Amino acid sequence: MTPAAASALTRDEAFARIRLLRSPRVGPVSYAQLLARFGTGEAALAALPDLAGRHGRPYAPAPVAAIEAELSAVRRAGARYLFHDSPDYPALLRAAEGAPPILIARGEGALVHRPAVAIVGARNASAAAVRLARDFGLALAGAGQAVVSGLARGIDGAVHQGALAGTAPGGGGTIAVIACGIDVTYPPEHAALQDEVAARGLLLTEHPPGTEPFARHFPARNRIIAGIAAGTVVVEATPNSGSLITARLAGDLGREVMAIPGSPLDSRSHGCNQLIRDGAVLVQRPEDVLELLSTFDGAPRAPLRETAGPFMLAETADRPADIAGLLTTAPVAIDELVRQSGESAAAVQLALLELELAGTLVRHAGGRVSRAG
Repeated sequence: MTPAAASALTRDEAFARIRLLRSPRVGPVSYAQLLARFGTGEAALAALPDLAGRHGRPYAPAPVAAIEAELSAVRRAGARYLFHDSPDYPALLRAAEGAPPILIARGEGALVHRPAVAIVGARNASAAAVRLARDFGLALAGAGQAVVSGLARGIDGAVHQGALAGTAPGGGGTIAVIACGIDVTYPPEHAALQDEVAARGLLLTEHPPGTEPFARHFPARNRIIAGIAAGTVVVEATPNSGSLITARLAGDLGREVMAIPGSPLDSRSHGCNQLIRDGAVLVQRPEDVLELLSTFDGAPRAPLRETAGPFMLAETADRPADIAGLLTTAPVAIDELVRQSGESAAAVQLALLELELAGTLVRHAGGRVSRAG
C-alpha cells in the first residue's frame, strides 16, 4: 500500500481510515466524530453496523476489495494519501469546516508548507484577463507563494502556466485541485498541463481514482481551494460563477478576498466588481496581494461561526440525545437542537451521527441539519 505520507499510521489503520471514509453516508463531519469517539479507524469501522442499526437500518461498510483496488490505482498513478493528521496535510485546510479527511496527492509535497494564495476566474475569460492571470501566477510563485487554482479552462489554466514559469527550487510553485480522480484528466486539453503540474508542482483531489468530474464535485473542489490558501484573488467572473463561490467560501473562513476590477460593459467583470462593492479588497498588481497577505498569521481575519473545525472535536457522550422529534425537512442549526433538547452538545452530536449513518439525516452548510426527505 502507498504509505500514509510521513504520518505514524500503521498499514492497517491507514487502510481502515480509507475504508471508513468510503463507507456509505460517512462524510467529513461523521468521519471526525467517529475517530473522536472510537480513537482509531479500525474501532470506528467495527462500530458502524451497530450505530446505524439502532434505527433499524442494516449497514455494511465499504467492501475490502474496493479499497484494495483503490490502493492499487493510487500506486499506479504515482500518488499517495495525505491524512488529516499527517504533517504533509495542508495546515490551513485542516482547520476549515468540511475539510476532506483524506486527500490524494501527486507531486511536490513540500508546497503544502509554503504560504499559499488562490487565483480563480472565468472559463471563457478575455485575452487580457488570461494574460493578467498568467502574470500574477508568475510573480507570486516567484515571490515564494504556492499558487492554488482548479486547472479549469481560462483563468485557472493561465494561473498554473504562469506559476510553473515562476517556480524556483526551494521557492513557490503551483497547486492544482481537481474535481475528479488523480488518474483522470479534465479538461482533456489540459492533459499536458496536468502532467506538468504533477511533475513540478502538486496535484490534489479528494476523490478515489477513476472518479469522473461530475458537476456536483466542483463546488466541493472550490472549498478545498479556498481552505488551502490565506487569500483568494478573483481575476474575472460573472455574478453566478463558481469563482464567486470560492471567494465567498474564503470569506466564510476569515481569509482575505481580493478582486481585480473590470469594465462595467463586460459581464465577465460584473462578479469582481460586485465582490469589491461587497467588501473584497481591490488589487491591481501582484505586489498588492503580497502586501495584503504579508501580515496573515493563520488566524481568521474575522470570527468564524460557532463551529469547530472538523478535526477539533473532543467531547464524547455515553448515550445519544432524543432529538428525532425536533427534526423536520427544514434545516435547523445544531446549536438550536442543543438548546431545545436540553442535552449536551456531545449527546446531540452522537444522535445526529446515528441518524446520518442510518440514512435519515442530511447535513447542510453552516452547521445545520434536517431530516432526510
